[in-house]
Amino acid sequence: MTSKSKAQWQQMAADLQIESRAFINGQYVDALSGNTRQTINPSNGDVLADVANCGAEDADIAVAGARAAYESGVWSDQSPDARRAVMVKWAQLIEDNADELALLETLDVGKPISDTTGSDVPGAIRTIRWSGEAVDKIYEQIAPTDKDSLGLVTRLPLGVVAAIVPWNFPLSTTAWKLGPSIASGNSVILKPASNTPLTAIRIAGLAKEAGLPDGVLQVLPGPGGSMGAHLATHMDIDGLTFTGSTPIGKKLLEYSGQSNLKRVFNELGGKSPNIVFADADLDKAASAAALACFYNGGQTCTAGTRLIVEESIHDEFVAKVIEATKAWQVGDVLDPATTLGPMVDKSQFNTVSEYIAIGDGEGCTRHGGDSNVFPDSGGHYLNPVIFTGVTNDMRIAQEEVFGPVLAVMTFKTKEEAIAIANDSIYGLAGAVWSRDIGTALSVAEKIRAGTVGVNNYFGGDITVPFGGFKQSGNGRDKSIHAFDDYTELKTTWINLE
Repeated sequence: MTSKSKAQWQQMAADLQIESRAFINGQYVDALSGNTRQTINPSNGDVLADVANCGAEDADIAVAGARAAYESGVWSDQSPDARRAVMVKWAQLIEDNADELALLETLDVGKPISDTTGSDVPGAIRTIRWSGEAVDKIYEQIAPTDKDSLGLVTRLPLGVVAAIVPWNFPLSTTAWKLGPSIASGNSVILKPASNTPLTAIRIAGLAKEAGLPDGVLQVLPGPGGSMGAHLATHMDIDGLTFTGSTPIGKKLLEYSGQSNLKRVFNELGGKSPNIVFADADLDKAASAAALACFYNGGQTCTAGTRLIVEESIHDEFVAKVIEATKAWQVGDVLDPATTLGPMVDKSQFNTVSEYIAIGDGEGCTRHGGDSNVFPDSGGHYLNPVIFTGVTNDMRIAQEEVFGPVLAVMTFKTKEEAIAIANDSIYGLAGAVWSRDIGTALSVAEKIRAGTVGVNNYFGGDITVPFGGFKQSGNGRDKSIHAFDDYTELKTTWINLE
């Protein structure tokens, strides 16, 4: 990935040719209906492309093609080493086209180009490559039977898997789904978010170029509600993986029960606690607290939106967080110096604005939060908001805002901090800051969340699992554990006498 100036990114954007069709059975095709849906640049309101708006008839063709590819064994019966080679080549092609993909993600989602070049695209490359390299290193088992029997425990692909991904991290989340599912031998129907489909469409062509057989990866841009319901109730889909909101995740589980009991793995919402003790490195913790909440405009399921601070340092620490927040101000997303882009669309802007009003109405003290930013740009920009005087029973402390809004609360004892942290329907992420390793580890152990940082936030890489407790979901993305979601265990029992 090259280092470009703002002017160079602007010129590349002006010259960009965007593929906007569905990818079905190895070909880019229009929706059968001919319908399209505009995808909009969140930064300025400009139309980026008219994207194929697929319906149930397109999905049925894609599922039939995926099933045929799976049953033929053209991919599922390939040796792990053969699949590894294709996955690694695919990762290399993504790397070869990294600038284009970073620009597509920035234009489609409203992410700063520094984020897509520094995190999103490199993360996707790493995920696809790592998943490919892992697949020929997953050993199966022989059970500890008596001498007259042999018990083989083997791992088989699920079959046809649907993957429904969100708009906030479309490329990196797509890679989390496609890496282990395709490497395991499945055929996959990818449903990108209707408002951010462009990188998903592009990497499908790169997969074919890498040698992935036709039908193994299908990409269906289209409406989330009707298409998601159709895929979730489809009788010829064996598994479904979803990242998105908790209400939709619950609905997908219902659809599974109404159809064929397909496996459903959900990574859902969060309202993550970030606990700071008085003995922490306060400068480091304050900088991390701003990052934890305001990165990606707060449009992050793991965002540390509940800052839980030991009472004795509240005023001092909040002042440090306010100072650290100055590094998170909106700007031109094609400027490499920009750290904060717009909300993804007007609807999200309105939702976040409503929560800011709720915080005001609940009697909190607001710091920052100028909503009239770049009013003539055509985009929807919000600078960070910090609320102090928050209690954990307030809506601003309990409900997922999905925007740059931080709720600050206080505690007096370790036990109170743990109680506040766990008083939530969610359990996705969190962090603890203390120089006392005993305090840090004991609190981290008690937090009911899938990922907890100790003296860091957003820690972890592809080698560790990612997912939530409680209403933050089930199943795991990333790491070798993700392969469990996309495979069946089979026992073959052999009598030797």
